Amino acid sequence: MQVAAVLVVASLIVGQYLGQPVLLSYVETGSMQPVLNPGDGFIAIPAPIAGGIGVGDVVTFDAQEIEGGGLTTHRVVEETERGYVTRGDNNPFTDQDGGEPVVQDADVVAKALTVGGSVVVIPHLGTVAMGFQSALDSAQTWLAVTFGVRSLQGTQGLAYILFGLSAVAYAVDWYLDSGRRETRTRDRSRDDGTSVFAIVGVLALVLMATATAAMVVPAGTQEYGVVSAEFESENPTVIERGTSQELEYVVPNAGLVPVYAYVTPQSPGVDVDPQRVAVGGRGEASTTVTLTAPDETGYYRLFVAEHRYLAVLPASVIDELYGVHPWAPLVAINGLLGGAIVGLGALLLRGEPARIRSRESRAKPPLYRRVLREIYR
Repeated sequence: MQVAAVLVVASLIVGQYLGQPVLLSYVETGSMQPVLNPGDGFIAIPAPIAGGIGVGDVVTFDAQEIEGGGLTTHRVVEETERGYVTRGDNNPFTDQDGGEPVVQDADVVAKALTVGGSVVVIPHLGTVAMGFQSALDSAQTWLAVTFGVRSLQGTQGLAYILFGLSAVAYAVDWYLDSGRRETRTRDRSRDDGTSVFAIVGVLALVLMATATAAMVVPAGTQEYGVVSAEFESENPTVIERGTSQELEYVVPNAGLVPVYAYVTPQSPGVDVDPQRVAVGGRGEASTTVTLTAPDETGYYRLFVAEHRYLAVLPASVIDELYGVHPWAPLVAINGLLGGAIVGLGALLLRGEPARIRSRESRAKPPLYRRVLREIYR
């Protein structure tokens, strides 16, 4: 139960860092009262699988102006040709009346799960997550100031800190255990074996998580702010109304494994050719995005979406899967990588238990007790 609670809070914090809710999300203000009170959580269905969005839906979108920008959860109150008009249930005016641009499909990252027309609410879930996140931010800031390293802040800094804590814990554990290694006797007949499938399964999960991050993190949505004007301009995003402008869209690949990138229009007046490009390891490729200014003058937000996949499957197979759903290639690639690890481990180790710890070593005191014993002895 405790592990499940930690995973829930961790998913909420990670979702806030990534700007993409991980199945759960929460609200911080009272703008959605009485449906959602400050700190209440809800089940967030990712936009790609949530289906269509309509009036009455509660959506989480990437706001441009509200509270300085960032994830905002409000209700869709009107649908127009240019996008969605949104409003908090407790607000007297719409977000667009307050200066927020019309919300487009590309802005929406999730939709709140409803049952019988009512949002499924998890009371106070966000309060716990915000407490953890505040403590984590304070710890990162203190470390960054103490060591004079700004990279210890943000998502990247969190990864550094977790890696460092893991390394320190391993080193301390190794040191405390080193004095007992020479005197410890080992009765192999009584050794406990760890299932090879458990070990291989963990390795497979780590590989799949790494592969998913390599495909998902660099991808996303690209926004073009276009002005439809009465005149021509040297600025590529100020386009004479009714005419088009071509822009180069560059797809870099910082990894060693080649990838296939799909760049597709997400707004009317956008065309991409070609929509699929192959990018070699540590290389880059480009495609052409054509933006067409509407006949009516004004400022418009146009979008393209990028999805990328490791080139471990033939391009024709990824094309077919992508045609079914953009997530289908992710599932297939992870299945291939994870299945290969599990199959290879089963073939090489043939299901024999992995001898890792004896009964004596397994029964040793917890790490924190050994640290205290070492300090005070």
